[in-house]
Amino acid sequence: MANKIEKTILSNLIHNEEYCRKVVPFIKSEYFIEKIERVVSEEIVQFFNLYNKQPTLDILAIQISKRTDVHKNQYKEVEDYLNSLDFITERNEWLLENTEKFCKQRAVYNAIIDSFEIIEGKNKIKTEDAIPSMLSDALAVSFNTSVGHDYLDDFESRYNFYHRVEEKIAFDIELLNKITKGGLSRKTLNVVLAGTGVGKSLFMCHCAAAALMNQHNVLYITMEMAEERIAERIDANLLDLSMNELSNVTKEIYDSRISRLIKKTRGKLIVKEYPTSSAHAGHFKALIEELKIKRDFVPDLVIIDYLNICSSARIKYGAGVNSYTYVKSIAEELRGLGVEYNVPVLSATQTTRSGYDNTDVDLTDTSESFGLPATVDLMFALISTEELENLNQIMVKQLKNRYNDPSYYKRFVIGVDRARMKLYDVEDSAQKNIADSGQDDSPSFDKSAFGKRMKQAGEGFTF
Repeated sequence: MANKIEKTILSNLIHNEEYCRKVVPFIKSEYFIEKIERVVSEEIVQFFNLYNKQPTLDILAIQISKRTDVHKNQYKEVEDYLNSLDFITERNEWLLENTEKFCKQRAVYNAIIDSFEIIEGKNKIKTEDAIPSMLSDALAVSFNTSVGHDYLDDFESRYNFYHRVEEKIAFDIELLNKITKGGLSRKTLNVVLAGTGVGKSLFMCHCAAAALMNQHNVLYITMEMAEERIAERIDANLLDLSMNELSNVTKEIYDSRISRLIKKTRGKLIVKEYPTSSAHAGHFKALIEELKIKRDFVPDLVIIDYLNICSSARIKYGAGVNSYTYVKSIAEELRGLGVEYNVPVLSATQTTRSGYDNTDVDLTDTSESFGLPATVDLMFALISTEELENLNQIMVKQLKNRYNDPSYYKRFVIGVDRARMKLYDVEDSAQKNIADSGQDDSPSFDKSAFGKRMKQAGEGFTF
């Protein structure tokens, strides 16, 4: 009746406490094909979660006898099976490894069966859009045996973590790299806040172009403008042609500049358009998987233009859902996308009506949901005034920064060439007389009492 590994798993769940405590959180009854095995596994897990200890064979027999889905004529078969679950001595390392393998295989098998039911229309709850995430979740099944970080015993790994050079997607703007300690980290959500027409899409198109020329693969998802309009802006940036010149340039000149561009980078840039408010993180996951199969394309940076006009995969927007909950849900899902695919996600959001003309934008000027700033890793505002426009500049103000001290260069200006959709570094003199500009170029840590003691004491530092 039972395969060797399944019987070994159930037997050790009952008789091997160390194994049981490690495995119970990952065991699901649907991993067992035979009904008796499913019933036994359900009762073991339920009892352990309720009482924090393993059930005996007698307790299992009593609990199973109370179930309405086990008929009397089946109960004798259950008793015989329970009596056959003698303790089987196995090395825990081997047992854990093979239990994990069993769970992963069953999870994948079940996901494939469920996918066929969705395709055939037998599952009325899920749509075909759910299939890629179902399969990826199944493939991701693993036992996490870590029980936490031991502060004293794990000090060496902690020190190595502090001094490890993190792989980042660098900006081509010096001050943006300074405030992020080298660029955007993987598994993060980074959001630009700006009013209508200030330059959200310009900023994201520039970042896409810069990452491409830095040999990275970029996936640009647009729900505001057509794919061709986004590509046009990136053309203006990379080909050093104004938007007006693009429509008048000859085919020969255009082809020659694209050819030179192709020789300069090994990266790829994919622009994908979705209708406004029609796509969510589930669609983006399916797109990434499809690009991996069809184009051999794996993104290093995902740009989403922009966050507020995405939809949520978990919540359907309606009368019972407020904007705070809905937008926060979108932000959490996009951050989860970055974590799952090990990429930084860059997006944007609008200011409120009061923040549109505000020359000192703050977190409270975030439109629709204050839950968004609570979720992001980096958030900064783009501020434009008539004076800045005359100088071809735009101001950046840090609002939240998990990379660095947000008071370090809290405000600074960068140059903007709107005709060519470009951003650029300005001279240091342009940062003069800007409040909170951080021109002394030293983080607040170095100016603190602790920083001064470290500098004075060196290796002889004591508490």
